[in-house]
Amino acid sequence: MKMTRRDFGLLAGTTLLAEALRGKTYAFAQPPDVDPASLPFLSLTEASEKIHSKSVTSTQLVKATLDRINELNPKVNCYVTVMAKQALAQAEQLDAEQKAGKFRGPLHGIPIALKDNIDTAGVRTTAASPMFKDRIPTEDADIVRRLKESGAIIIGKLNLHEFALGCTGDISYFGPTRNPWNLAYVTGGSSAGSGASMASSMGYGALGTDTGGSIRVPSSWCGIVGLKPTTGLVSIRGIIPCVADLDHCGPMARTVEDVAMMLGQMTGYDQLDIFSVESTPQDYVKQMKQPVKSFRLGTPASFYDHVDPEIDAAIKQALEVLTGLTAGVTSSAPLWEYQPGSGAGDSEFYHHDLIEKYGLNYMPPIRQRFEKMENPAPGVKVATAADAARAHQTLLTTRRMIDSSFKDFDLVVVPTTRQKAPKINDSLAREMAGIGTPGGEGKSGKVYDWFDGSSGCSNTSPFDAYGVPAISLPCGFTSEGMPIGMMIAGPHFSEGKVLALAYAYQQATEWHKKRPTLSASMAVPPVVETKQPSADEKK
Repeated sequence: MKMTRRDFGLLAGTTLLAEALRGKTYAFAQPPDVDPASLPFLSLTEASEKIHSKSVTSTQLVKATLDRINELNPKVNCYVTVMAKQALAQAEQLDAEQKAGKFRGPLHGIPIALKDNIDTAGVRTTAASPMFKDRIPTEDADIVRRLKESGAIIIGKLNLHEFALGCTGDISYFGPTRNPWNLAYVTGGSSAGSGASMASSMGYGALGTDTGGSIRVPSSWCGIVGLKPTTGLVSIRGIIPCVADLDHCGPMARTVEDVAMMLGQMTGYDQLDIFSVESTPQDYVKQMKQPVKSFRLGTPASFYDHVDPEIDAAIKQALEVLTGLTAGVTSSAPLWEYQPGSGAGDSEFYHHDLIEKYGLNYMPPIRQRFEKMENPAPGVKVATAADAARAHQTLLTTRRMIDSSFKDFDLVVVPTTRQKAPKINDSLAREMAGIGTPGGEGKSGKVYDWFDGSSGCSNTSPFDAYGVPAISLPCGFTSEGMPIGMMIAGPHFSEGKVLALAYAYQQATEWHKKRPTLSASMAVPPVVETKQPSADEKK
């Protein structure tokens, strides 16, 4: 497949946001007792406390966030659309409620950003694809409605790996999102903008979606906290599907407390979402503070195979800390084995309809995937309805049986990723060449295979199949200064315990307090165009 210069320009280009903000400034006057420059660095929990104590207004938080976006987004490229006008209007209304002593909840007046596959009425939702670059939904996704009702302010839409179909975050119509810790590196995907925006303090919380690891991988590689909740706990209606059977929506932020606070405002049964499940409302912040001394930990051996030595060392040190906080590691934690079948939760039916309407209007690596789907090579077995039904049955059986694995242990602890974050140019070269992962021809022959052991999502993807809660939080740094993440997971609806162990570790360490150094004067490393390899080079 030849990559045209226009295709490459789309990969390397800046976002439309940067064009919209170029030459503009946001010089907002603030009361003398508020330092606007310090506001973006508050945690969501701290910002909420200040809103409720009336020591800061929602308008101040919004304007400080817009200043930060204006300054740094041209470098990090995490926002696709900034909803400044709408956010300021929301803030004005919420400030009036604050003045009257009426608060909608803990997220009252807090700027939250959304991954740009989550529908927003009247505001474009693109899935980072040329196919949807001008798409404007007429209704909010159910989760957006819930957030607005809880008092959250939607500040903007975040960049992602096109249609959420990758673990790197560098394939986007709006150009690759850059890792705030080093602009030459990928963020992880597909919730690339969500991870980068939180690491660079361009918002207080963000929503991501997770199909094979798309919340937890960018959380790991960007040094933040991200939670994939139990399947169906958070509605996915109004979210552009990746693989519907495996899709989840969850919170991403800078601390465990922030994620717990967000989750409490996100859950609830949605009758129109076929994946939604009924659940009792929970105070996750309260559950997060439960004692963990009796928790028994498991370390499933297969998740520690072929782990980068620096990641392995960081996880071992983290386990030493956790052992001192809990009953320790009591099991090698053999988990119910999931064998993904052909057609398991496939996105093909969704994209087939899109292709009939819009053609193969994707970025090059994603287009390659669907070209093969629409025009399979001679002799290639095409998945049948029977294959899809069989795979769906396997998935449901897996989800029914996984909780039975948690007998001799309460939670499992594993590396979030087995590999370190790659550089953007190295990742793009692999993806454009179609050789290896992340993003290329995996062992299965698919253009992208989450379950391929060399994928950045190889440790995270089984937990999407299990449908159980899993959180990633920072636990160290590589020799290149890039973050390392640890994942904690438990049985269905064990979010409280997962959050509690994560919180206990966070309280015992300092990793979550570290911040990348960013400035408007930083140079952005160029994206280097690479020629396609010859047939001999591919061998």
